Amino acid sequence: MSKKQFNKTSKCRFCRMGADDIDYKDTQNLQKLTTSQGKLFSRKRSGNCARHQHSVKLSIKRARFMALLPFVA
Repeated sequence: MSKKQFNKTSKCRFCRMGADDIDYKDTQNLQKLTTSQGKLFSRKRSGNCARHQHSVKLSIKRARFMALLPFVA
């Protein structure tokens, strides 16, 4: 029986950095998590865990509201 070992490098980028919450003013990192049209990447595509994907979603929505990120490109 071969069981898959949990690989520590497979954690999401925010878990590896030890980030508790994602700042909406950090537009450079938030732009990496959106498409060229301004849509969010899925968890599977971005590699985020559920907790941090939810934080990313809220941060991007806040940044859009504050006009730091565009709604549509």
